[in-house]
Amino acid sequence: MLKKIIFIALLFVFKTNAQSFKTMTYNIRLDVTSDGKNSWSNRKDYFVSQVKFYEPDIIGFQEVLPNQLEYLASSLVDYSYIAKGREENGEGEASAIFYKKDRYRVVDSNTFWLSETPEVVSKGWDAACTRVCTYALLKDNTTGKSFLVFNTHLDHVGQVARMKGMELILSNIEKINSEKYPVVLMGDFNSTPDNEVVKHLKTKMDDSRSVSISEPFGPSGTFNKFEHNKSVKNLIDYIFVSKNSTLIVLKYAVLSDSKDLRYPSDHLPVFAEIEFK
Repeated sequence: MLKKIIFIALLFVFKTNAQSFKTMTYNIRLDVTSDGKNSWSNRKDYFVSQVKFYEPDIIGFQEVLPNQLEYLASSLVDYSYIAKGREENGEGEASAIFYKKDRYRVVDSNTFWLSETPEVVSKGWDAACTRVCTYALLKDNTTGKSFLVFNTHLDHVGQVARMKGMELILSNIEKINSEKYPVVLMGDFNSTPDNEVVKHLKTKMDDSRSVSISEPFGPSGTFNKFEHNKSVKNLIDYIFVSKNSTLIVLKYAVLSDSKDLRYPSDHLPVFAEIEFK
C-alpha cells in the first residue's frame, strides 16, 4: 500500500513538472444552413466532445463565426480565448486561439490582416476573402516558460495572397519576437505540401509532421469535405514550430474520429504534443 502511495505521489510530481503541451489546429467549418445534415447545429455537440476528449492545451480554430465562438466559449469551460472577426466591427470569421486558462497567462496578443495594410480591415492581393492572423505570447504558469502562438487561415483562391500572406506572417514573427521565444504557427494554409507556400515555410520553420519523434499517426490528409466514404488525402492544415529552438515535437496525428459515419467538421484536426528541451 505504501509503495502504491509513493508511486502515485511521484506520478503527480512528474505530471506537475511536465514540460510538454498539447496543441491542436482545427478548421471548424463555418455555420451555414446549406450544409444540411452536416450543419453546425447537427455536429457542434460531438465537435466539442471530441476536443474535450483530447484535452489540447492550446487550440487554433479557423472559420469561427460569432455564434460559434459563443458556443465554444460556453462549452469549453476550461479555456479562455483570443479572437477577432475578420470583418468590420469584429464580425465574420475569426482565427481564434483557445488556451487552458489555469495553465497559461497571456502576456501579449493581437490580430493583423493578411494584406498590404495589415493594421486595418482589408483584403490583400488576389484573395477572394478577407484573411487574418491572430497571435498570442503565452506564459506557462507551471514551468514559467513563454512562447508565441500564431493561428491563421490563408485564402482558398489566390495563390499570390497565400504566398504574400505567409511572407507577412513570417515577417511579423521576426518583428514581434524580439526576445527570440519559441514559436508555434498553425492553421489552415489551403496549400498542399507541394505548394510553394509550404515549401517556403519549411525553409523557415519545421513541420511538426516531419520532425515528430514518434511516427505520425492517422490519415495523410486533413480536408475531408464531409465525405466519410472516401480516403482523406488532401493535406492543407499544419502545425509548424520554429527551427533550432527549444521545442521538440514528441507526437503528431491527424484525428479522424467520426460518429454515425459523419465527421464533426469538413477538416480533420491536426494534433501535436510538443516539449521544451
